[in-house]
Amino acid sequence: MYIYCNSQFIKDTEATISPFDHGFLYGIGAFETFRIYKGFPFLLHDHLRRLQEALRELGIYYQIDFDEIKSIIKQLVKLNGFEEEDVTARLNISAGVGEVGKLVQDYRQPTILLFIRKAPSLDVEEKNAAFLKLRRNTPEGDFRLKSHHYLNNILGKRELINHPDVEGIFLTKEGYIAEGIVSNIFWIKGSKVYTPSLDTGILNGITRLFVIKCLAILNIPCEEGFYPKEEIKDASEVLITNSSQEILAVKKFDSYELAGKDGEVYGKLNELYARFRSKLLSIDEM
Repeated sequence: MYIYCNSQFIKDTEATISPFDHGFLYGIGAFETFRIYKGFPFLLHDHLRRLQEALRELGIYYQIDFDEIKSIIKQLVKLNGFEEEDVTARLNISAGVGEVGKLVQDYRQPTILLFIRKAPSLDVEEKNAAFLKLRRNTPEGDFRLKSHHYLNNILGKRELINHPDVEGIFLTKEGYIAEGIVSNIFWIKGSKVYTPSLDTGILNGITRLFVIKCLAILNIPCEEGFYPKEEIKDASEVLITNSSQEILAVKKFDSYELAGKDGEVYGKLNELYARFRSKLLSIDEM
């Protein structure tokens, strides 16, 4: 597989990263994962904007160039023979080499890594979900970054190691619904959609933002707030979202049976997603 690493297109087996990269030593780095539909990078502007905010928060001085990243993606798709396939891309920017033991410094030569792989099938429309015993940790800064600090997610995954088909849903330490291990969550009660507030400490997912915009277009009210886990038992539909798998309808949540892919709101959102996935570089274009 060909990847992009620090201005070079190379085989993945040829890639090297310094042992003194502070992304490796101290977890100072951020990444974005996004889906590319037959060469079209859906909502790329939004992903790069969020990544730029993360770099600023981490003290990594690097200005992301949209046209450059788009060109790199195009070249990688071609080199790997994926022109007619859907792929996911991961763009990773770590701090780069720094002085060992010095945790406060400017990072002006980050390590840039971008690779693609075959995207998960969109035929998987339904998922099971369950609340995790492990609680969601709070953001270490003012807001949650999509950063190298991924241990909470890994421990959540390990809790469900015998149930790989189940998405684990975190509660906050106060007991409020937060987010999935790799997803954001929405649920429907009556004619209204609910989703946790960013103030619970969740990641502001790009697909989450896209779904909220779609709901506005559909004139379906959406409320963000703090909700106890009992809210789910009264829901008719539960949806989980991420950039790789789009919108997945939950068929069973713990012991609760739900509408799954037969849900009305899911159907409307899925239709909008299909309409926009090969057209939008930014949610602002809607």
